[in-house]
Amino acid sequence: MARLLIPRPFLKWAGGKAQIGDELLKRIPNQFNNYHEPFIGGGALFFRLYRESKIQHAFITDLNEELIDAYIAIRDQVEDVIKLLATYPHAEDFFYQLRSADPWKMDLPARAARMIYLNKTGYNGLYRVNRQGKFNVPFGRYKNPDYCDVVNLRSVSKALQSVEVACAPFENVLEKTKAGDFVYFDPPYVPLSKTANFTAYHANGFTAEDQIRLRDVCVELSTENVFMMLSNSATDAVRALYTPPGFTLDEILANRAINSNGNGRGKLAELIVTNYMPNNENL
Repeated sequence: MARLLIPRPFLKWAGGKAQIGDELLKRIPNQFNNYHEPFIGGGALFFRLYRESKIQHAFITDLNEELIDAYIAIRDQVEDVIKLLATYPHAEDFFYQLRSADPWKMDLPARAARMIYLNKTGYNGLYRVNRQGKFNVPFGRYKNPDYCDVVNLRSVSKALQSVEVACAPFENVLEKTKAGDFVYFDPPYVPLSKTANFTAYHANGFTAEDQIRLRDVCVELSTENVFMMLSNSATDAVRALYTPPGFTLDEILANRAINSNGNGRGKLAELIVTNYMPNNENL
């Protein structure tokens, strides 16, 4: 079997963009300067753009401090992370022992190794925290999870060498961007229903008010001649936020598997919003 392209995301991430990578790539600006991704998550589009040699310098941020620390550790201390992961057994008792440990009493490589291990061996590949910010996903039933993928981790480290990584709110992008830069937003999606709300990537969640603040940031970026692209659910609420003029909305279908019940998986409509007209030759 052919090996997957590298570098690729080193974490599983709910709502990750590998499924719609081709659609996103069709809609990026023909040319741009620096790349910015304020909700980095698993970083599927970032790694795709890197593999396509479209990134020279990048700024990636997220409000999830453990996630950002994992990126920094892999960028700066990848061999230490690998050494730790290589000693971790795939065992249920070890999983719960590591899950109960306080990550903030660990050094940076150990904190990153803990996150990768729990993410790759936890149920359904979820990253979820409770209101106290504690990881609370149970042990998964995997036969041979690849949580110590040495080749990919080293490739990720190489890709991150020219990247500025920080724990910051999405508004921070306004301080970093310049005309001609490109920003991709992948926020927690507006839920399709009251029972479909999954925004527990960090303890504070992501509210309707946050979605409005994000829209306002997109408007401000447009006034500064910064390219922006955003993904979100194809709901009336999102359409209302990004009603033209000023934005272009494209609806696509994406495979989504956040529901642990297999009957709840399938193709769902998503919106790709840009503040520029994508190249029609690519669509």
